[in-house]
Amino acid sequence: MHTSWVRNLVVTGVVAVAIGWFVLSARQQSGFVVPPIDGYMEGRKVRFIHTEASDPEVAALLTRMKGSPVLLVPSLAKAPPEALADVYVFTNGVKGEGPFKFQSDVFDAPPQTPGYSPLRNVVLVSWVRPEEARELKSAREVQEAQARQQIEVKRPGVVVNMPMISWPPDGRR
Repeated sequence: MHTSWVRNLVVTGVVAVAIGWFVLSARQQSGFVVPPIDGYMEGRKVRFIHTEASDPEVAALLTRMKGSPVLLVPSLAKAPPEALADVYVFTNGVKGEGPFKFQSDVFDAPPQTPGYSPLRNVVLVSWVRPEEARELKSAREVQEAQARQQIEVKRPGVVVNMPMISWPPDGRR
């Protein structure tokens, strides 16, 4: 059983990287550039891209967000939980550049640390009292706000491939 879990994890990671690399290479060769997006991780700004999503509505939303195609790959939703990291996406609160026009996304698990994956499980975050919202910049801050019942979170089962371009403390591709 352990061997099949490891094999599934490796295969999922290889497939995600291959799909992302193929999309980036094809766009570079054709003159298209995947626009970077700003978010937060560990209290600092990060830059990332969206390449594929498991849900058609999410793929369409992210495509409209930056004007760059986000491919629909339903099989991403079948990735084992061990192959996923979280991204917190805000549905209300502080206005910003996120997909719903609220604050930028917040990521856990930076590259080159245990738990990192470009495959992100979407966690929808809603402020219980939007008028009291403040910008959160780390997974820890999100978890603390949830523990204080200031926010509610939902896990719709959507996975998005979101490779990092730059991350704290000074990581870059």
